[in-house]
Amino acid sequence: MTDVVGGLRLDTSVELLARGRFVDATLSEEDYVIARDRLVEGAYPVFGERGKGARVWDVDGNEYLDFILAYGTVILGHADPAVTAAAQREIADGFSISLRKRAHVELAEKLVEIIPGSERVFLLKTGSDATSAAVRLARAYTDRDRVIRWGYNGWHDWAAQRPGGIPGPVQGYVDTFQYNDLDNLRAVFEQHPGEVACLLLMPFELDAPGPGFLQGAVDLAHEHDALVVFDEMRSGFRMALGGAQELYRVRADLATFSKAMANGWAVSALTGRADVMAMVGKTHISSTFYSNSVSMAAALATIGELEDGVKLAHVQVMGSRLQDGLAELADRHGLPARVRGMPQMPFFEFTHPEPGRSRVLQDAFFAETTRRGVLLHPTHHWFICAATTNEDIEHVLAAANEAMTVAARSA
Repeated sequence: MTDVVGGLRLDTSVELLARGRFVDATLSEEDYVIARDRLVEGAYPVFGERGKGARVWDVDGNEYLDFILAYGTVILGHADPAVTAAAQREIADGFSISLRKRAHVELAEKLVEIIPGSERVFLLKTGSDATSAAVRLARAYTDRDRVIRWGYNGWHDWAAQRPGGIPGPVQGYVDTFQYNDLDNLRAVFEQHPGEVACLLLMPFELDAPGPGFLQGAVDLAHEHDALVVFDEMRSGFRMALGGAQELYRVRADLATFSKAMANGWAVSALTGRADVMAMVGKTHISSTFYSNSVSMAAALATIGELEDGVKLAHVQVMGSRLQDGLAELADRHGLPARVRGMPQMPFFEFTHPEPGRSRVLQDAFFAETTRRGVLLHPTHHWFICAATTNEDIEHVLAAANEAMTVAARSA
């Protein structure tokens, strides 16, 4: 891999972005999903051409080590041969034939086998499908309306992070709380006695759960006769095959999965207790492409690659080496910065007491790592895949060392 220290040629990416802004609503608005989703303006590619293993190539031919990995949907590496072959076989046989395919049952069986507490499975297409289905079933089961949630849980009305287009009464049924703070969570429950249908939360994001927090949250919800839903979109099939429930030995009533489950193919799953899942017969949840089996076949192949634990262990080792190296470099350069996140989902943030100075350091650092062929997100934690090698980590750390030298000049 060749460093491009003089600046990237992004002509085609810039041209496509300019064209897209006239026709694509998501390209017309800067921050349509998360703040600064387009990264450092002018320094990052916007359009990609292909991916293989831990690398991607943009439309201008530049090569990068990819640590964004489609926001965590890729766990094995881009275009994994086993997953691609499974999907191609399903496509060749016809995958939307008005009847359910064998892969539907086989994937549900596998999820019940590997996900703790899973007795029934509901297969859908997207993460928001699954979390919204979980809320619907919890409300049907408890005959209650209120939801307490934490983390990014999707874009539907009950979870959207921005209020535009959402009726006020819908938002009024949803509360949040301070992560890792059981007293705060208890206070929210006590504000609405007998009203809460479920507590829905990501088990963690950047910070690990404190000792006893997850079990304490489950116990607290159950004390108030509310269900517990773990949003395992990021943690499932990455931190452990069975997600945070396996990793921390705690059980939710329902859990939702997607992202790494199929190495980038579009499928999601709601899993959980049989009596709660039986509510699918009491309400209405459907999907246009419910019978599309290509993603189910891809998920089976992905799980097959992960099941012995070797590749997930490798992901953890690579992430730990990256975190340790970044922490050492930041200390050596004397930069106000810290390493955060789990090894499988690491992050590096600048901590200057003046936010404006942190922004300058951040932009300088991430622009330089990109010029040196490394895709790291400035405002969202990163991801490691099984195709990442020791040589890749060495390349990232070498790029980070040079980037910190540049950033230190702007401090």
